[in-house]
Amino acid sequence: MDYLVSSLTFIAIYGVSYGMVIFLISIGLVITMGLMRVINLAHGAFAAIGGYLCTALVSSYKLNFYLAVVVATLSVALLSLIVERGIYRQIYRKSELDQVLLTIGLAFITVASLNFLFGPNVVPSQLPADLSGTVELLGRDVQMYRLFVVAVGLVVVVALWALFNWTMFGASLRAAVDNPSMAQAAGIDVSRLFTLAFALGSGLAALGGAVGYGMLPLEPLYPFKYLIIIMIVVALSGFGNMRSAAAVSIAVGVVDTAGRYFFPTYGAFIIYVFVILYLLAQIEGSPLRRKS
Repeated sequence: MDYLVSSLTFIAIYGVSYGMVIFLISIGLVITMGLMRVINLAHGAFAAIGGYLCTALVSSYKLNFYLAVVVATLSVALLSLIVERGIYRQIYRKSELDQVLLTIGLAFITVASLNFLFGPNVVPSQLPADLSGTVELLGRDVQMYRLFVVAVGLVVVVALWALFNWTMFGASLRAAVDNPSMAQAAGIDVSRLFTLAFALGSGLAALGGAVGYGMLPLEPLYPFKYLIIIMIVVALSGFGNMRSAAAVSIAVGVVDTAGRYFFPTYGAFIIYVFVILYLLAQIEGSPLRRKS
C-alpha cells in the first residue's frame, strides 16, 4: 500500500510539473493558431531561445536564476515583435501551405544557429540551490524545482484566464479574430493587437523553455524534438481554448509519466497510443465512439 501511494505521488507531482512546462510552451501556439489563425511550426524555436538564453545568463554571466528567467522571457518577447513585424505579418492572409513552409524554414534556421552558437551537445541544467533540494510528500522525496514549476504554471493559468476574460485586451482580441474589418471600424487597432498577442505567445514559450530546461533538455534540435507533444496539446484542447489546454497538458504529462514509470522500456510510446485512440474516438462512425 505504501508503495502504491508513493508511486502515485511520484506520478502526480512529476506528471503535473511536466504537464505545466508543456502548457507554458504550447499555450502560445494555442493563441497564435487558435486566435490568430496562424500555423506557426517555428513556435518551439522561441522556447528553445528562451531556454538557451536563460542558461547562458546563469552559467556565463552568473545572473540569478529567477532574474535570468525574467530577462530571457522579456528578451524573446521583444525579439518576437521584430519577427512578427518583419516576417509573420506577411503570411497572416496566406495559404496554410505558405505558413507551414515559412515557419518550418524559420525552425531550421534556429536549429542551425543554436548548433553554431552553443554546439551540438545537450546543455546541462544549472538550478539554484533552493530549487535543487527535496521535500517529502506522502513518502516520496520531491524536488523543489518540480513544485516551483507547478506554481509558475498555476500563476500563468490564472493570469491568462483573467487577461482574456476580464480585460479590454481579451475582448478586443476576440472581436478582431471574429471580424477584423468590423473591429477596425470600431476603432480597434487590429495590427497592433495581433502583434501584442504574438509577443505574448512567444514570451510564454520562452518562459516554458527557461523554467522547464531542467525537464526538457536544451539541444539544437529542441524546436523539432518537442513540436509533436506541443501539437498534441493544441489538437486535443481545441484552438483558442486556454482552460482546455491546461487540462490537456496536465493529462498528457501524467499519462506520459505514468507510462514511463510503469513500463520503462515501452513507456515513451504510450502517450502516442493514447492520442491515436482519442482522435479515432472523435471520428464520426468510429467503433471507438460511444453511441449517443
